[in-house]
Amino acid sequence: MKRVVFDVAVLIARVVTGVIFVAHGWQKWQAGLGAITGAFSGMGIPLPGAAAGFAAVVETVGGVLLILGLLVRPVALLLLIDMLGAIIFVHGGRGVMVGEGGWELAGALGALSLLFLALGGGRIGLDGLLGAIFRRREGRRAAEDELIEHRRGPAMGPGPSNVRTTGVRPGGAEGAYPAGTGVQGGPEAGAGGGRAEGPMTPAEPGTPAERPETSRRPSTPRVHAGGLDDEDMRDIDALISEDQPEHRKPPNR
Repeated sequence: MKRVVFDVAVLIARVVTGVIFVAHGWQKWQAGLGAITGAFSGMGIPLPGAAAGFAAVVETVGGVLLILGLLVRPVALLLLIDMLGAIIFVHGGRGVMVGEGGWELAGALGALSLLFLALGGGRIGLDGLLGAIFRRREGRRAAEDELIEHRRGPAMGPGPSNVRTTGVRPGGAEGAYPAGTGVQGGPEAGAGGGRAEGPMTPAEPGTPAERPETSRRPSTPRVHAGGLDDEDMRDIDALISEDQPEHRKPPNR
């Protein structure tokens, strides 16, 4: 609510100040720059021709821009310089009242210009409209960049960590495992029907060994001695690993 009140107050002050500046600038154009230059020269203003042109352009164009709310701060700076020159060279030594040629009107317009320079022209104006559009575009661009980074992050992150490599010899080739593990390619795997399965994790006594979780990748079946492939060797290993029934001697008769 306070922000809305501020914007409305600045709008009213901006429009009224702009109308006053336009009226004074237009008066100078109607009188002619030559006449204004002569008047400024009689008042002792340095560079009267440049000062007359500066005052006429800044007051007319600057007043219109104040009304529209466009480039408020730069325009307010130029108008403040114009009013300071008027106070210093013309109205400063004539008192306060404007009827006596004092600095009353120039001081009020200069103070308003200083206020616009410090606070801007509010949201109700072309500056506020263009600023809102720019901020919205910047916010949308930042949201799009954040979404792209969010999508790119998981894709470039570390891979799955649920693959076990128990029993793999560091630096060894595929199938190179320590002796006695019953892994294919070890000393116990040969033509005599040794084990040919993957690495087995250590199991507690009385519990079956668990097969580690490994990534499934399509591979070419290996051919072992006797023309047996991997599937045949797994079947043989399954038969070997089953508990054999105990042979009990018949009771003595």
